[in-house]
Amino acid sequence: MMDIDDDDSVSSWSMKSDQMILYRDEEIHVDNDRFLDQHLDSLYEKRSSTRENALSSIIEGFNSDLQHEFVDRKFATLLHQCLNCIKRGSAREISLASHVIGLLALITGPGDKATEIFRESVTPISQALKTGFEASKTCSLLYCLAIITFVGGNEPEETEASMQLMWQVIHPKLGSNVVATKPSMAIITGMVISWSFLLTTMDGQTLDSKTWQGSISYLSTLLEKDDRPLRIAAGESLALIFEIGSLEKFCNEAKGHSNGSHQERRESVHIQGMRSKILNQVRNLAAEAGGKGSIKKDLNRQRNSFRDIMEFIENGYTPETCTKIGGDSLKTFTWSQLIQLNFMKHFLGGGFIKHMQENEFVHEIFDFEPKRKLLDDENLTCIPKRWYKSPNSAMSKTRTQTLNKQRMQSQDRNVGHFAVGFRDE
Repeated sequence: MMDIDDDDSVSSWSMKSDQMILYRDEEIHVDNDRFLDQHLDSLYEKRSSTRENALSSIIEGFNSDLQHEFVDRKFATLLHQCLNCIKRGSAREISLASHVIGLLALITGPGDKATEIFRESVTPISQALKTGFEASKTCSLLYCLAIITFVGGNEPEETEASMQLMWQVIHPKLGSNVVATKPSMAIITGMVISWSFLLTTMDGQTLDSKTWQGSISYLSTLLEKDDRPLRIAAGESLALIFEIGSLEKFCNEAKGHSNGSHQERRESVHIQGMRSKILNQVRNLAAEAGGKGSIKKDLNRQRNSFRDIMEFIENGYTPETCTKIGGDSLKTFTWSQLIQLNFMKHFLGGGFIKHMQENEFVHEIFDFEPKRKLLDDENLTCIPKRWYKSPNSAMSKTRTQTLNKQRMQSQDRNVGHFAVGFRDE
């Protein structure tokens, strides 16, 4: 009887303890909502610095908690105030507003809200990309465009249209009122990173060959630039293109009026020539010696990255990585997964761990199930769903699984393919 009484006492205390935790969590959520409401109101202020401070605080709030209740209540208001900041704000305000919109898309996940974010934001972002070439502003706009397209773009044509907008930052369509401006290395790097992130979602067979002819040649020239982050971004982008296949869609067309078979031979020779050139560049960068003023950390990162790229081109082996997320491990096995992971790390910054642990859409992207979530799922009966579950799972799961399957199939097709091609030469 003493044992039973003790058990009942422990059980009673446990229930009271759980209730106390729930009440405390409810108070925290209320405080967070009030905190964000105040900063949302500040976005109506005329002083630019006030709006900038409010945007910074909203970003901090989204990095510390996914804020689903606030997003549910004030989604449309926050989106349109951020779009107003992009239309009229300073470079810093545009950068911050772009980041908030990207976070908003990740928190809502695929669905009607993400589609609205995408469709409402594309035009203001594309217009802002044409006004000045301040690096942090332009890169923030590019990253935002990548995220909202990744989450809210429902059709391949929409994704490819966003990729074209990115490409035009580097290769603008010149008209009578357009002055060619040479973008900085940082902007080119941001464009390549964002473009590659969206390319991970595309099936090579669906790409428009006329749009991307010559892109491999351009990326190859970036390997020769005196900027290591740019070289690495370009190298990983090239590795991704090899992984998804359909190389002819990214190479220059062989000109001439030859018959079909002769034309195909010329195109094949051209593609093999590009492969050989890229492999030689990759080998050199994988073994580059440190020069005067060289930062050892950057040099080692470049060497390691290009050794992985060389191993893939020569033997078809993709790098396997393992990232620690709290007590969990997130593994990648393809270039597509690695590029997506690196983009998320860069975009989320201090909020990366929080999203990896609690954002169900991010879980689906990487097929990642953290132990912390599994433990929480055992206590669902005492925790209201709105406190632990984001409203973004059902729609995205099929789409994400399909994309992952396409990437794995591409990898299987290409294993050993490049090595054979180069040995035949």
